[in-house]
Amino acid sequence: MRIIVVRHYKTTSNESDQILGWGDAPPAEDWQDDLNKVGQILLGSHITIHHIYTSTLPRAINTGKFYAESYGIKDILSSPDLREVNYGKLYNRNKKWVDKNIPLHKVDPDFVYPDGESFTQMQKRSVAFVEMLVEKHPDETLLVVIHAGVIRGLICHFLGLDYASNLRQHMGHQYIGDFTFEGKTCIRYNELGRPSEFVKSGVIKVPYYVSGKAGKEKV
Repeated sequence: MRIIVVRHYKTTSNESDQILGWGDAPPAEDWQDDLNKVGQILLGSHITIHHIYTSTLPRAINTGKFYAESYGIKDILSSPDLREVNYGKLYNRNKKWVDKNIPLHKVDPDFVYPDGESFTQMQKRSVAFVEMLVEKHPDETLLVVIHAGVIRGLICHFLGLDYASNLRQHMGHQYIGDFTFEGKTCIRYNELGRPSEFVKSGVIKVPYYVSGKAGKEKV
């Protein structure tokens, strides 16, 4: 079973370094540029997408619809379990202000944001949803459109990486994560688009084989 994970389009808040979380913002002026490049890579890789899942936030849903047109998929499926971490009262705050005034921000994954949730809580719900998808679609390939925080949580969980030390790993809007599962176990991870900081900082090398599955890539 294979899950291809991409990030939603770039928003005006992403450009201005503002916290979004469960809030939303209009797409940036050049929002289609990243999606076109990701779409070209996916089509060039000859990956057959059977279903598209997104979070229930508009930026993810609209991104899912964009890809659905390319693949001739009528309906996309959305779940609140795939939402970004709920930053609560920090919505629309500038990220520099948050770094200065919230010492535990992206330091302690168990820190609960005021009127929001913790990264650990977000990771738990999103991992549980992905594990459900693995059981529901054992022989299919899914495209999942989500958010940077959710992507970090999935990578850390399924690759067995320390969560706290990787809370600031960045992935851009041309990120494409490729997860291969046997049962609920991710056995292989790769990145097909612009590399994430997990790769650029040397935390992992791709293709990454999990649970002792290291070896030469199968052709």
